[in-house]
Amino acid sequence: MKTLFVTDLDGTLLTGQEKISAYSLERINRLIEAGLLFTYATARSAESAFRATEGLALNMPAILYNGGLIYRFDTRETLRYTVFEEEWKGYVYSVLKGYGIHPLVFGALTKDRERVAYLQGDPSFGLRRYLFRRAGDKRFAAVENEEDLLAGYVFYFKCIGPREQLECAWNVLKYDPRIICIFHQETYQNDFWLEISPRAATKANAVTFLKSYFGCDRVVCFGDTSNDSDMFDVCDEKYAVMNADGWLKEKSTGVIGYCEEDGVAKWLEGNAAL
Repeated sequence: MKTLFVTDLDGTLLTGQEKISAYSLERINRLIEAGLLFTYATARSAESAFRATEGLALNMPAILYNGGLIYRFDTRETLRYTVFEEEWKGYVYSVLKGYGIHPLVFGALTKDRERVAYLQGDPSFGLRRYLFRRAGDKRFAAVENEEDLLAGYVFYFKCIGPREQLECAWNVLKYDPRIICIFHQETYQNDFWLEISPRAATKANAVTFLKSYFGCDRVVCFGDTSNDSDMFDVCDEKYAVMNADGWLKEKSTGVIGYCEEDGVAKWLEGNAAL
């Protein structure tokens, strides 16, 4: 039986240092070399995910932006991307602007050149920290006006800030059937994140696509929080790490070890039939 294994990154495969431990890297690479079909599904971009998983010998396409992009690092090939229609992205931005939220807008001016745009000025402390941690990343561009901010293909909005402010926008956007809106606390800080994508851009849809594309019989996944919930709904087996949200543990097949203790790698070593 052909099985695809898919893991979330932050809070699941990665440690608090935003890296794969040496133990997990060695064990998972050994399993991949032996034939394990393994990939990850993350809210991260290609650049951010690649840095966090440096050394991982990935043999399958990665699911990025919570399902907005499916990308092969080995061949630099985009298998699928899902973008906002012009009207949708303008509406999302108008709601965020109404609550004084400065989003990061992920997209591309052309289909093969990714860009992350934000308005010049004084963004929130959380956004400034986010940008500081990614200093030197050539995808990031400060723009002067809203027209430039929303130019080209847009497939993802990321907002970082205090809970009260972001929750107001979430309570409006979450009811729109055209989009998917995920609101949760950031894994490594006290800030909250509001992540907005087209309705079709979900981890669940991306996992289902890969399962069909590669002719897999079943999918096993691993996760820890709200942006893994829809993926759990479509996988044959789903495992929550010990540090996962309680409600996600309740909908899982089982609970494995902590992310800081190589829970995913140790489960794969003991249970992945090749």
